[in-house]
Amino acid sequence: MLRVGLYVRLEAKAGRENDLAGFLEQGLRMAHEEVGTPVWFAVRFGPTTFAIFDAFADEAGRQAHLEGPIAAALMANAEALLASAPTIERYDVIGAKLPG
Repeated sequence: MLRVGLYVRLEAKAGRENDLAGFLEQGLRMAHEEVGTPVWFAVRFGPTTFAIFDAFADEAGRQAHLEGPIAAALMANAEALLASAPTIERYDVIGAKLPG
């Protein structure tokens, strides 16, 4: 069961929108390797606005993700790709409907 999650808002630097989208596509490959990250989405809200939504069974899974390769890669590339620092919000899952 999913109990907690993260919402990370990302604003691309002008001219780097496609680079950020490509970075997020690579993030999906990394997310598949994280056993503690059962749900991971990268979305685009508009020309420069992106976000990552993910959910975890517990706080340990969420913290492992925050300390894992996706977060490290994002922070390593933030200055080149992002207009401002990512906004990271933690949330509690109230309900979820997933395939399976």
